[in-house]
Amino acid sequence: MAVNRKTRGAARIVRKAAFSIGVVFALAGPAAQAETLADALASAYQNSGLLDQNRALLRAADEDVAGAVAALRPILNFTANVTRNFGTSRSTGNVGGIVSGLDSTQADMGLVASLLLYDGGAASLDVEAAKETVLATRQRLVSVEQQILLRAVVAYLSVYANRDAVQLRQNNLRLLSEELRAAQDRFEVGEVTRTDVAQAEASLAQARSGLATAQGDLQQAIEEYQNVIGRQPGQIAPPPQLPRLEGDVEAARALAVRTHPDLQEAQHRVAASEINIQRAESALKPTISAVGSLGITDDLESRDYSNSGTIGIELSQPIYRGGALSSTIRRAIAARDAELGNLYEVRKTVSQDVGNAYAALAARRASLSASEERIRAARIAFRGVREEATLGARTTLDVLDAEQELLDAETARISDEANLYIAAYGVLDATGRLTAQNLNLGVQQYDPTAYYDLAKDAPTTTSEQGRQLDRVLRSLQRN
Repeated sequence: MAVNRKTRGAARIVRKAAFSIGVVFALAGPAAQAETLADALASAYQNSGLLDQNRALLRAADEDVAGAVAALRPILNFTANVTRNFGTSRSTGNVGGIVSGLDSTQADMGLVASLLLYDGGAASLDVEAAKETVLATRQRLVSVEQQILLRAVVAYLSVYANRDAVQLRQNNLRLLSEELRAAQDRFEVGEVTRTDVAQAEASLAQARSGLATAQGDLQQAIEEYQNVIGRQPGQIAPPPQLPRLEGDVEAARALAVRTHPDLQEAQHRVAASEINIQRAESALKPTISAVGSLGITDDLESRDYSNSGTIGIELSQPIYRGGALSSTIRRAIAARDAELGNLYEVRKTVSQDVGNAYAALAARRASLSASEERIRAARIAFRGVREEATLGARTTLDVLDAEQELLDAETARISDEANLYIAAYGVLDATGRLTAQNLNLGVQQYDPTAYYDLAKDAPTTTSEQGRQLDRVLRSLQRN
C-alpha cells in the first residue's frame, strides 16, 4: 500500500509538470505593441556609428574626384611681400670716394595665373581613377550595411530565444521546487525514502544552475542588442516568416558572383589600379601650361612705383630623375597585380560563402526538424514513465530524468529555431541582398549619389552649390 500511495503521489506531480511545461509557451505570446524584427533592423540601420563612419569615408572619396577635377581648371594666386634693403656704395672717381646708402623699403603685389593645357592625360586619368575609387567605396558601404543588419538579426533572435529559455527554466524550477516539497512531505509520513528526497534536491540544484546560466546568456544578449540596435529591448515579437531564397545553391552562387558588394568593390579597385598605370606612364610626357602674371612694385620711401605683366606658354618634360619615374610605373603595375589577386580571392570567397550559407541553412532545418521529433518522443516517453511510475515499475529518479529530457528537448528547439532564422539571413548576406533596400525597411535610406552629385564639380564655398554642400554636411552631423 505504501508503494501505491507513493507512485500515485508522483503521478500527480508529473501530470502537473507536463501541463505547466506545455502552457509556458502559450503564456509567452507577444504583446500587441511588441517590437518586430523589421523594427530592430531599421533602428540598427539608423543608429550605427560604423555606417556613419563609412558614409563619411565615401564623402571623402567624393571630394577626391572634386580635387582631381580642379586640377584641370585655371589656378590663380595672389602674392604680396614687403622687402627692406640694406647696404652702402662707394664711388672711387674722386679722392676719398663718396659713400652713399642703399637702404630702401619695397612692396610688391601681384597675381599669378596658370592653366594646364596638356600633361599627357595625367589629370584626366586622375579624375577617372578617383571615380573608380568612389564606386569601390560605395560597394564597401553596402558590405558594411550587410554586416550591421546581420548582426542586428543575431542580436534580435538571441534576445528572443534566451528570454524563452529563461522562462522555460524558471517554470521548470518552480515545478521541481513543488516536487521537492511534496517529496519531503511524503518522507515525513514514510511514503518515500531519503533517497527520493535527495534525488529531488539534486534535480532542483541542477535546475537552479541551468537557470543561472540562461539568465547570464540573456543578459549578454541584451547588452549586444543595446549596442547594435541602439536601445534596450522591449517586448520582442516572434520572428516573421523566413525570407524568400533561391532554392538552387548554384543559382544563388551565380547571383552572388554578379552582384555581391565585396566582389564589385574588388572589380572597381582593379579598374582604378589599371588607370593608375596609365597615370604613371603619362608622367614621362611633356607638360604644357599657359602662365601669366601681373605685378605692382612700390618704393615706400621714394613713393615711386611700377607695374609689369607677363604672359606665355611653359613647356616642361622630365629627362632624367634617377629612375624614379620608371620605379613609379613598376610600382603601379605591382599594385594592379595585387588587386587582381585580391579579386580572384574575393570571387572564391564569395562563392564559398554562398555554399557554406546554404549548407548551414540545410543543417539548421534538419536540426529543427530533429528537435521537434525529439520533443514529440520525449513527451511520449515522459507520459509512459509517469504511467509506469503509478504501477510501481518506475522510480522517482526515472520520472525526473524523463522530465529533464523533455526540458532539454524544448530548450534545444528554441535554439534551433533562432539558428534557422540566422542561417536564412546569412544566405541573404552571402548573396549580397541583406540591405535596407532589399528588405524594404521602413527607414529613410542613405543615398550615396546625392553628395557626389553636389561635390563632383568642385564648387567653391561661396557658390550656391557650395553652400548647399555645407548645409548637407551640417545635417549629417550626429549629435
